[in-house]
Amino acid sequence: MKAFNLAAVIETSARKLSRFFRRLSGGDRETLLGDERGEAYIGEAVKILIAVVIGALLLTLIYSLIKNEVFTVVSQKIRDLFSYDGTP
Repeated sequence: MKAFNLAAVIETSARKLSRFFRRLSGGDRETLLGDERGEAYIGEAVKILIAVVIGALLLTLIYSLIKNEVFTVVSQKIRDLFSYDGTP
């Protein structure tokens, strides 16, 4: 099974998006208007949006795990350090 390479997917998508915007803003308007393969650009834009949404969901999940698990333990240990009364 072929391994999923996220960096390669992002790089390819960025290159295609860059070409698309160059064609929109540059002198290739005739080519862009005469091109009948416009659905490929929409497909790439949808892939990029999906990647952004999935990335945001992953970051939210990681943050919630850290907030619930790590921050509670760290804050309790800090409270224990400051409430040390010197008795063994």
